Amino acid sequence: MTDRLYLRHSTDKQTNARQLHALSELLKSGAPKYEDPATSSRVYAVNRSGFRRLLDEAAVGDTIRIADAARLFRSAKDVIQIREVLQRRGLHLRIATGAWSGFDLAADDPQTKLFVTMLAGVLEFQRDMISENTKEGVAAAEAGGKTLGRPAALDEDQAADIVDAYAKGAAVKALARQHDVAPKTIRRVLDAARARDADGLPGELDDAATDVEDHEQEQAPDPEPPHTIDVPGLLAEHLKATETAEIRDALSGGQTIRRGQGYSVRITAPRTLHQAVLTQCAALAGDGSAPAGRKAYRTYAERIAAVTKEK
Repeated sequence: MTDRLYLRHSTDKQTNARQLHALSELLKSGAPKYEDPATSSRVYAVNRSGFRRLLDEAAVGDTIRIADAARLFRSAKDVIQIREVLQRRGLHLRIATGAWSGFDLAADDPQTKLFVTMLAGVLEFQRDMISENTKEGVAAAEAGGKTLGRPAALDEDQAADIVDAYAKGAAVKALARQHDVAPKTIRRVLDAARARDADGLPGELDDAATDVEDHEQEQAPDPEPPHTIDVPGLLAEHLKATETAEIRDALSGGQTIRRGQGYSVRITAPRTLHQAVLTQCAALAGDGSAPAGRKAYRTYAERIAAVTKEK
């Protein structure tokens, strides 16, 4: 049974000094340390490289120790997901100091469930208060005349020149190249000035735009047929905090298939989405990753390849 220490701080301007102090006795005893520096709490724990390495090296019965709960999770949803992962792997979770230090937060008894739920509620309350204070600060700054956010790519004079040039027949892409911006930036300027309204453009330009849109619709490929493929549980855990909405929706709507101590998530989606899932799990296939991760990645890749051959 090994104690494994986990540390995380959110930005490169912060340090782990306070966490190291809280875990100092365990560090002196030689407990292995795993860190995720400059890593936001928005990143789900199992998607962080340091915590992922901890899970890969931990054995049944080991205890994960953290300085405070915010190092590992930030909401009730996080707590539930992390507890499921730890329980499946037979791991314990303890906070080093404070009122919660006496509890194994991965335990499955009713009392622990109650206390963990309360703890998660406190964390969410703290996060919401920080968010509320930030919004109030932004509102106060704006009321004081401060300009917030990213500077505009084009000033008012440039925007006026773009509208005038477009009215004389200049193309959007040509204007984008001229001003060294993306075409969508030019379109936003034109739309803000209502310069792309049908009544304000020469008829030939309206017709040309309509022809392009019709051609794009005619050339659009037929929808790709969906395929039902089982995603190994290790990959599903890796993807729980993905920023790709389509992948999140597919996994949340999938069917969990239990196989012994492991599981898979059966999802029905186009082959391109399955390929996107595989791409986002590429880190698990590297030489430095755990054998279980490489096997799960290879299994899923073979299932996708089988669907391709059937087609």
